[in-house]
Amino acid sequence: MRYAILCLTLATGATAAAAQSYVPVKDQAVFLSLVEGKELRNFLYGVRLEVLPNGQIAGSAIGWEIDGSWAWQDGYFCREMRWGGDPIPYNCQLVEARGAERLRFTVDRGRGNSASFRLQ
Repeated sequence: MRYAILCLTLATGATAAAAQSYVPVKDQAVFLSLVEGKELRNFLYGVRLEVLPNGQIAGSAIGWEIDGSWAWQDGYFCREMRWGGDPIPYNCQLVEARGAERLRFTVDRGRGNSASFRLQ
C-alpha cells in the first residue's frame, strides 16, 4: 500500500513540470555535479532524498524512511529502494534537468511516469 502511495506521490509532480524546458542528463559526472551536497525535495508530499556519490540513497517520505542504492548505466539512473521497509523495485530512469534547480526522473528509461524534484 505504501509503495502505491509513493508511486502516486512521485508521479503527480510531473504535471506542472511538463510545460517547463528540461534537458536530458546522460552523463554520470554531470548528474553528480547537480546532486552533490543537495537534497532532492518534493514539497507537496514531503519527499526528501539524498543521492550520494557512493551509490547510496537516503531520505524520507510521508514520515517513513527511504534507503536504497543506485548506479549509472547506459545514460540512465538505475535504482532500487525501500520505503518504510517495503521494497521499491529496480528501475532505470531518464534524468532531465531544468537549470541547477530542478530534476525530473521518468521511469522505464523515459517511457513511464515522471517525478519532479527541487534541488536544495
